[in-house]
Amino acid sequence: MAIDPDADANYAARDAAIAVNTYTTVLRRPQVPHEVFATYWRDVHGPLCSRVPGLAWYVQYHLDREQDAHLWPPQDEIEPFPDYVLDGGVEIGFANAADQALFNASSSILFSDEQNMFAATVAYALSAGSRTLVDRIPDPNPNGDDVFDRMHVHFGPGRKDPEAFAACVTRLAEMLASDPALLRVRLHLPEPYDNANPAPPAPAVMHTVPPERERIAILDLTFATPLSRRGFFQSARFADTAADQTRHIGHATAFAVSGMYTYVRNKRLTLAGLRGSRAAQLIVRLGAVNQTADDVQHLLFNGQLLLPET
Repeated sequence: MAIDPDADANYAARDAAIAVNTYTTVLRRPQVPHEVFATYWRDVHGPLCSRVPGLAWYVQYHLDREQDAHLWPPQDEIEPFPDYVLDGGVEIGFANAADQALFNASSSILFSDEQNMFAATVAYALSAGSRTLVDRIPDPNPNGDDVFDRMHVHFGPGRKDPEAFAACVTRLAEMLASDPALLRVRLHLPEPYDNANPAPPAPAVMHTVPPERERIAILDLTFATPLSRRGFFQSARFADTAADQTRHIGHATAFAVSGMYTYVRNKRLTLAGLRGSRAAQLIVRLGAVNQTADDVQHLLFNGQLLLPET
């Protein structure tokens, strides 16, 4: 599986099929140990979600609370979101609104599982989709602890103009995508979250946000290494964005991504979606090509042998 980035390549177009999506923030239950939470989410909840009809795209991003001190450079007059701790982010995407409606109508079996490991989930709607500005990484379906330096940076306007805020984050994303230090830049500009209509409708899980997090923007960024990230943030190009950020952004909090796990792409289950993330890793590690054959996948998905044609 190719993972080496190509400076001249751009695979961003492969995400264009995701016409409608949500970005969901995840906080684990404090009584659940992190390793148990991460394993359950990857290998129990993930394959369950993957099978709900309508899905075209499903990715888990596991976030690391133990981040390095220089993840995102602080700017004057831009404050971190208060009391903002996360353990993950999720992208769920659809080819069209009809597929999303089918998923929503079928998802009670999924949402009843959230209470086993999530204390809070908040699904931000992106009815016009998100935007991948650049992706130089060949692998379309990452499934593992990250070999790259990934982060999700959450921004909020605070008391500043929300339209000017969105335009500022877009300019920032476009500048980042134009620099070869960035391997991947994906921008989410969700609609404002409404606490009166909590999403997702999972029982026994909190789905509310404070006022400063009702409107956010998210930058999904990938560098090759922390060293290349630090070097870029010390560059004149990035320094030139400081005034624009200070003028239009009120809050910024960065989260380190410890792993990215892809379960569905283009309406097809990945190996992780079919077998679970860790089982898929073992199959790849041992080169167990028989486990990827059509007859095995048919048996696992349908519970019946694939009979030869007569």
